[in-house]
Amino acid sequence: MWGALLRRGGGRGAGGLRGLVSVGPPWSQVVSEAEKIVGYPTSFMSLRCLLSDELSNIAMQVRKLVGTKHPLLDTARGFVSDSRNNLQMRGLVILLISKAAGPSTAELSFQHSMVSGIYSSQRSLAEITELIHTAFLVHRGIVNIGELKSCDGPLKDMQFGNKMAVLSGDFLLANACTSLAQLQNTKVVELISSAIGDLVQGIYYENSKSSEENSLTDDIGISTWKEQVFLSHSALLAKSCQAAMELAKHSAEIQDMAFQYGKHMSMSHKLHSDLQPFVKESSSDTMAFSLNSAPAVLHQEFLGREAWIKQIRELREAIKAGKGVTSAIDLCRCHGKRALAALERFPPSEARAALANIVYAVTRFP
Repeated sequence: MWGALLRRGGGRGAGGLRGLVSVGPPWSQVVSEAEKIVGYPTSFMSLRCLLSDELSNIAMQVRKLVGTKHPLLDTARGFVSDSRNNLQMRGLVILLISKAAGPSTAELSFQHSMVSGIYSSQRSLAEITELIHTAFLVHRGIVNIGELKSCDGPLKDMQFGNKMAVLSGDFLLANACTSLAQLQNTKVVELISSAIGDLVQGIYYENSKSSEENSLTDDIGISTWKEQVFLSHSALLAKSCQAAMELAKHSAEIQDMAFQYGKHMSMSHKLHSDLQPFVKESSSDTMAFSLNSAPAVLHQEFLGREAWIKQIRELREAIKAGKGVTSAIDLCRCHGKRALAALERFPPSEARAALANIVYAVTRFP
């Protein structure tokens, strides 16, 4: 039987895992409780970097973009006000799974560096992962100058915004790579480097299809969609979870289970996000959604390419009425079950309970 959420009625972290259920704490509460378990809010993890003189100077320059519609402004606002508690999710999961795995049995010489059941190197890795994710978020804020409209803002300001997006993203990525080298673990460097390569490949695909975002999606199928989403959304977290186990010298089996949890939890998170325009009761008819989202791709598979093209102008309602949404929900929960199954290999604890609650939060729908 698939594992699932820890019982919330008894002692925390003391129970086994059971099936996915339809009730539980909201996402914000899940994040808040998890932050207490790892020792401090993950929103402060990258504080040393974000308060550096170099980044402070960048922030001053970004203020010049106020009054324009450059996406770098929205990214900067997200750092200050993260209402959905999504920005630091990756670092939080890494810290939780590090604590859930417990102390290493293979290497005892560095256990004095543990704080709240987490090695200092694992906390550094969580910061590195967040810096890499933030760097790519900033780089995604680069706009296509050729597609600008007069209402977006003066051309020189938009060009300046692009330069700031490139330079600030590069600065964050350089800091992440420097900290990664300081971990002095060749396998961890290899894992995170390959995750960066996966991110580049996944985002390149997304950008190459951006001109088709509001027209027709490719006839890619859900298996190809999964591969692309793994590269752009899941690889960094999955490989970072595995790297956290490597830093503590855990077995290859535990490393693989950590990878599987990170992969399937982040896939569920992406599916949950894709489904919001179709399942949220308060969503308006103008709420944006991607034609390359899971519901759209699955709807196309069930409907057929020719009929899909005929329905393109009424796509949102067609997807809601078809099998794409229910199939995407099932797929989201399938990945959630696989993430929870990976957690079975970790001993019962508050950290494991928090990881299970995160999975539940991203597999719950109205």
